[in-house]
Amino acid sequence: MTLVLHEHPFAAYCWKPLIAFYDSGVLFERVNIGSDEDRARLTELWPTGNIPVLVDDGLVLGEASVIVEHVTPELVTGLDVRLWDRLVESQVMTPMQKIVADSLRPDDARDPYGVDEARATLDRAYPILEAQLTDAWLVGPAFSLADCCAAPALHYANVVHRWAPEAYPRLTAYHGRLEARPSVKRVIDEARFFREFFPLGWPDHVK
Repeated sequence: MTLVLHEHPFAAYCWKPLIAFYDSGVLFERVNIGSDEDRARLTELWPTGNIPVLVDDGLVLGEASVIVEHVTPELVTGLDVRLWDRLVESQVMTPMQKIVADSLRPDDARDPYGVDEARATLDRAYPILEAQLTDAWLVGPAFSLADCCAAPALHYANVVHRWAPEAYPRLTAYHGRLEARPSVKRVIDEARFFREFFPLGWPDHVK
């Protein structure tokens, strides 16, 4: 049966299953969710309307990590992988998204305190990742769900709240390995068209 992934190529959470699928050679169809009308139709499948959403022979799954585990279980090899997926999502992906989302608000609805908290969370996360990175990938020598999460989280965190490369050499080297991996490079290239619409501007150091 055909797997159908409802996603947007610039959305960080959608990168997680896209990277997993590309890395494992999964065949699937894509449905781009790019407009309010698309999102309204998506709520008929998944009530929150959040992407990504996977349809697999009548089974409908939201939540990126669940989708990855369902389709590519070989990338989810133990509790430590799930743990670091959750840690990266909560400590890097979520605060990064907070900074971006706040920039889309009207001026009188901005949350500068919340943005400062998000930046502080990222500042705490970077040394935690630096200490964890003692092997090629985030959880040992094998590429995993945790890396599928870290790739988009770090890519966009490097845009909105760059870490100092000299202060975190292992994190910087890991980020380089991630972005050189063909599956990750592919999602980055697919998203390039949308950079001009990024609300905070796109920095020169992120290629």
